Amino acid sequence: MLIYIITLFINGITSMKYFSLLIIMTTPILANGFETTPIHWGVLVMGLFGGLALFLYGMEKMSSGMKKVAGSRMRNILSLLTNNRFIALLVGAFVTMVVQSSSATTVMLVSFVQAQLMTYVQSIGIILGANIGSTVTAQLIALKLTDYALLMIAAGFALTIFSKKDSYKYLGEVILGFGILFFGMKLMSDTMEPLRDYQPFIESIKGLDNPVIGLLIGAGFTALIQSSAALIGIVIVLSQHGLLTLEAGIPLIFGANIGTCITAWLASIGTAREAKRVALAHILFNISGVLLFFFFIPYLAEFVRWISPTVQASGLEKLAAETPRQIANAHTIFNVFVGLAFLPFTHVLAKYVYKLLPEKETEKGVRPVLWHLDKDQIHHPSIALDLAQSEILTMVKLIRKMLKASIKQFFSDKTLPDKKYPELTLAEGIHMREDKIDFLEDKVTQYLFEIGRQELNDKQAGEIYAMTSIVKDLESIGDVIDKNIVPLMRKKRRTKYDFTSEGKEELIAFHIKVMKQVSRLTDAFSERNLDMANKIIHKDIKYRDLESDYRKHHMERVQQELSKSVATHEVHLELMDLLKQINVYLANIAKTITRMKSN
Repeated sequence: MLIYIITLFINGITSMKYFSLLIIMTTPILANGFETTPIHWGVLVMGLFGGLALFLYGMEKMSSGMKKVAGSRMRNILSLLTNNRFIALLVGAFVTMVVQSSSATTVMLVSFVQAQLMTYVQSIGIILGANIGSTVTAQLIALKLTDYALLMIAAGFALTIFSKKDSYKYLGEVILGFGILFFGMKLMSDTMEPLRDYQPFIESIKGLDNPVIGLLIGAGFTALIQSSAALIGIVIVLSQHGLLTLEAGIPLIFGANIGTCITAWLASIGTAREAKRVALAHILFNISGVLLFFFFIPYLAEFVRWISPTVQASGLEKLAAETPRQIANAHTIFNVFVGLAFLPFTHVLAKYVYKLLPEKETEKGVRPVLWHLDKDQIHHPSIALDLAQSEILTMVKLIRKMLKASIKQFFSDKTLPDKKYPELTLAEGIHMREDKIDFLEDKVTQYLFEIGRQELNDKQAGEIYAMTSIVKDLESIGDVIDKNIVPLMRKKRRTKYDFTSEGKEELIAFHIKVMKQVSRLTDAFSERNLDMANKIIHKDIKYRDLESDYRKHHMERVQQELSKSVATHEVHLELMDLLKQINVYLANIAKTITRMKSN
């Protein structure tokens, strides 16, 4: 029915042919004068849309349960990618089989590239694999498991409600979603039963034998509901009643491959240019694959009939029995062939996409902005936590730049410019980055709280608590640099004295050691490296002792009444103390990482 309505739209609703059909649809009399069983269109439309809603909800429920079963392993699978294109293809197929949606996989890729967890080039092989993985859904739909839908719903509900272990509950969600999906299909199938004898509908469906119309309908419908599986489900339901031939079903499937690109493109809006390339590559792959096969639909249909099972029947019964499996097989053959055919040319496509979306030289500028957080991924805690981690690493980079710049002004009488933004002074550059850190601290904390409202496992809940603590400590380090070290620069300039050569060496040496701690923190947090985190904690104790030694040496110089040491006495001790405070904060963050890792 949905396809029929879209067919009317594609062919022109104002044409006399379809206008007459609309009139005929409201009466029980056929154009040839024979009576037929009246069709209750209100009931049919409600059943069709209700079945479609259940199908989509079941798909989402099953996908959600599988993601929970996989947990953080999903992101580990994707993060362990190499530059081996074949492995990337297999990973893409596997992940899509788990999440039951090529669109969902591509959206994940957009988020991962946005979070800089992988490069755009790495994602290309996964995109090809995602299209192959999506064929599993069509094969499952063609298995005709609708008679067992209520049994699956009952079993899934029982596991979800009565199981004490989370893993069994998540498995129950998968089975429950599977059952709801097939129940929705059964509802659509039962609703369409009267249409197999309704001549006006049969005549209009024949228009789908035109592959261009079928392609446009498939693309339009899939883009509208953002689910290629839903369209394939409807196509298989129609074929189960003998209403669609294989030649009519193949263009609809091709259109679904094009229409499914809209989801990834919408997800890429507002993301970094590298993430937009993922969506563009997805579109180019799918359109190119369709164009490659479009003119060979009759040959593809013949090959599919040759490899597909046959039944001992004739006429409409034979068509209804064989076509669903043939359509699923055509979908699989098409995507597998396209994936393997394009796999050797991934680098060629990568270069072409770079030409279409070249790098921009523009900077993010001095205004605070979000680089990685994506609210659309809140409902996928594993991915959202990766995005939050990437944004926190941006804070660490800002801290590193602030700390590196802060020491320079103490050894110069001139007002130094900011290295990246020469129009700003060094102090103004530090303050600008502190504003960015405050902005990110607020946004990341809110983002983590929103993730915390989702259904989480214990590990994810622990990560949220740990990241919230880390963000607060980083913001405190930014405050130390901006609100304490920067004013100390001005105090030093007012003394009009320089540090002694020994004092200067001690300050520079201690500053370098604190900078090394920041570098270690970057590795420890980005890679969840327990050894590096423990090294930060160990070095903190060592550096505290070193700071005490430096303080003792300074006091000895003051007691010798060295003029420079006396004049810069307060500045020297205060700067050393502030660097020590930063070191303590870094050690606290390292301790949080060790607790997060051990949990």
